[in-house]
Amino acid sequence: MADFDWSRFTVRINVKASTEKLYWCWATKEGIEFWFLRRSDYKKADKTLYKGKEFVKKGDQYSWWWQGYPDEVVEHGEILDCNGEDLFQFKFGDAGICTVKIYEEEGEKIVELIQDQIPADEKGKQNWHIGCKTGWTFYMANMKSMLEGGIDLRNKNEKIQNVITA
Repeated sequence: MADFDWSRFTVRINVKASTEKLYWCWATKEGIEFWFLRRSDYKKADKTLYKGKEFVKKGDQYSWWWQGYPDEVVEHGEILDCNGEDLFQFKFGDAGICTVKIYEEEGEKIVELIQDQIPADEKGKQNWHIGCKTGWTFYMANMKSMLEGGIDLRNKNEKIQNVITA
């Protein structure tokens, strides 16, 4: 595994949804809470919070809280790029940069997430390469489940830990 690139990974999933709906899933408070987070605060440059359906802009800040975890577990970061259509990029704490692209392949919509600039030390390999890739794989499958069938797979019970659904 000496040639393995621990500094990046890609996860992709096909989803039966419009580009607009898939972009909404990332770039609005309402959308990202629909499939991913218990709570999301997207903050404008003037420090006011976005309302549910408002689309974020480049340079905005976020705070994210997960289902199944207490309020003390929160991630803070910045929206690095977003084009209002099919590209959404954010700084994911110390775990690197996440770039989400939405496009069509073989007649189906694809959501692709690339996480790069992951530190390649032992902590980065274990916590962010393996940990984040496992997490994104689950959460993107949950996005598909929510959009295509309405079934939320997330663990919402803080007392149940060490499950793949949180």
